[in-house]
Amino acid sequence: MGRAFEFRKARKLKRWGNMSRTFTRIGKEITIAAKAGGPDPDMNPRLRVLIHNAKAANMPKDTIERAIKKATEKDASDYKEIVYEGYGPHGIAIVVETATDNNQRTVANVRSYFTKHGGSLGTSGSLSFLFDHKSVFHVKPDAAKALEDFELELMDFDAELEAEEEEWLIYGAFEQFAAIQKFLEDSGMEIISAEFERIPTDYKEVTAEQREAIEKLLDKFEDDDDVQNVFHNMKEEE
Repeated sequence: MGRAFEFRKARKLKRWGNMSRTFTRIGKEITIAAKAGGPDPDMNPRLRVLIHNAKAANMPKDTIERAIKKATEKDASDYKEIVYEGYGPHGIAIVVETATDNNQRTVANVRSYFTKHGGSLGTSGSLSFLFDHKSVFHVKPDAAKALEDFELELMDFDAELEAEEEEWLIYGAFEQFAAIQKFLEDSGMEIISAEFERIPTDYKEVTAEQREAIEKLLDKFEDDDDVQNVFHNMKEEE
């Protein structure tokens, strides 16, 4: 999972460079989770882990509380999570996750970004074979736990451990998110943050010139307020 971790780290560091946009995106996720499972994090596991994410991104407490409260307001936006898939220039596969209150606006924008940058919007599920949809947990290292024993316990959830110095990363199946979260909480592990990742099954090498063209398209997606996450299979620079 080393290369997958570097891929995720590089992408996230770039996306988190604009903290106000990061807060907006996390806030949407919190609102959606609170609306679906209730505003009490003790009773809503998904909301609980999103609050961990918000804190990891240094999101102010009052901003988190506003996002939760927004879910109960009568005039709150009804966000829908929609995934778009397509190919960018030079055959790079791109998956765009959105949270929108206006699907017509969002699909029009996503299609135009692909088209204007030499790519094309595909059909839903057309790129699923190119990415592994994973649950990824970042937990605080526990010196009292034997790594080998912990790895064996994770095997019950078909999950893998990558022990970094500052944090332990746990990769599991998308469908196992809730089960892994419960296991970690029951085990007394401190969850720093958690998310769903689409990790490429293979990476495509590009030239510097090609990378520049692809980055222009990726930046258009990242700058769109409806876009939550962007995944691609372009190999990161060494």
